[in-house]
Amino acid sequence: PIKSNFVEGLDVLEYFISTHGARKGLADTALRTADSGYLTRRLVDVSQDVITRIEDCGTEEYIDLPLLDVAGDLNEQILGRVAARDVEVGGATVLAANQEIGRDELEAVNAAVPDAAEAKVPVRSVLKCEATIGVCQRCYGRSMASGITAQIGDAVGIIAAQSIGEPGTQLTMRTFHTGGVAGADITHGLPRIVELFEARKPKGQASIAKVAGVVSLEPGDRDLKVVITDDAGEEHREAFPPRTILKVTEGQRVEMGDQISEGNLYPHDLLEFGGHTQEARRTRTERYLVEGVQEVYRSQGVDIHDKHIEIIVRQMMKKVRVDQRGDTEFLPGQPVDRYEFYRTNEKVREQGGEPATGVEIILGITKASLATDSFLSAASFQETTKVLTDAALEGKVDRLAGLKENVIIGKLIPAATGLRRYRTIEIEADEPLPRGVGDVGLLEGDDLAAELGLGDSEGLQGFGPGFDTAELEEIGSGFGSAGFEDLGNLDVGDETEGSSS
Repeated sequence: PIKSNFVEGLDVLEYFISTHGARKGLADTALRTADSGYLTRRLVDVSQDVITRIEDCGTEEYIDLPLLDVAGDLNEQILGRVAARDVEVGGATVLAANQEIGRDELEAVNAAVPDAAEAKVPVRSVLKCEATIGVCQRCYGRSMASGITAQIGDAVGIIAAQSIGEPGTQLTMRTFHTGGVAGADITHGLPRIVELFEARKPKGQASIAKVAGVVSLEPGDRDLKVVITDDAGEEHREAFPPRTILKVTEGQRVEMGDQISEGNLYPHDLLEFGGHTQEARRTRTERYLVEGVQEVYRSQGVDIHDKHIEIIVRQMMKKVRVDQRGDTEFLPGQPVDRYEFYRTNEKVREQGGEPATGVEIILGITKASLATDSFLSAASFQETTKVLTDAALEGKVDRLAGLKENVIIGKLIPAATGLRRYRTIEIEADEPLPRGVGDVGLLEGDDLAAELGLGDSEGLQGFGPGFDTAELEEIGSGFGSAGFEDLGNLDVGDETEGSSS
């Protein structure tokens, strides 16, 4: 360790040791800044078409958030969200459905519930938003920038991408300032964030139970076997290295999706085995991704609201892979937007046909960007030739729903005042104007006096249509030697000569 400070001076060994930290700082700044910038670019690309488009999508799905956080304080992630349903305690409603939750409302719930540590608050979330394009105001809640409900036309996707990407850049720089002090800085954390957003197999992958049943352990010389006996009496074996840290014990009952060994979970496994229903599996995967990203940023003392990460996760989990097409026009193996899939199936059922079946999939942010409906947006991101060739072969049509595609063709972006609904607005005065906008022209002295609230028009002599324009010439030349034509001869001090003149 380096014990001397710079005032005393470092000895040769200490100076030599410090060069390692200095060099690591410079290398990290050069290399990791590029990684962080590229992450921001991918996040922007995957979320650039997420704009608040409607007031309420009408979804009945929601997420439950704990009332208190890990430290036992009120959970800040609930603030600014909209309650999904009435919260009743002892027959009294402490929180009404569709009510925006502020600090006062949260404290009222905390005071009313008997066991705050176990209490959960049902809130709307963009993860469950059913808006066809973008998201709705109710699912998004309060804008973090303005402190009021997000307005229609807010580019919440871009805000989310920048809110996640920018701290990555800041923290990358911070490794330079710490001088390479031992500790898990974001240079370890940034690859973890990329791993989650790209839905890759993690380093040190944990195993999860594929079935529900009772655990028995079989230690061996070369490996450690975990055997799960399901309710039908069938045995499911999995071998681990002998030094693996297990999260289960002999005779323990496990449910499908429970973690068996130490490590990070693979999101694709969670989506396949993480619960008994498709809805439960999807919700668990969504929460795992949000919590995983938050864990990295919190370890660095960076505070990001969950809703920003939720927007990115929603884009990653938008697609369903068609399994059996039924009587729909989908093709087997085709990735389809989840809500389009549900709506098409609903129509087919109403007509008495057989609906399609599908499997929910998770796409990394790079794949999700390239799988967007807009070929202009995808082509401007990566693999331009391939994207344009495929679009031409399929005869694709770009609906110009996002920001990038409109910028590319030179149209107004469909956000904020670029939305069609804002272009046709006519501004009306709060109070009626004293005279019509069409009545433009000079008023007579009496009318002008009346409009200005003056008693008589004596002070307004010479105003109005009766004003003699010849008087202007007299004003211009009536000041003797200081007339308009003499202005050029006035002695003006030169600034370059100083102020003595």
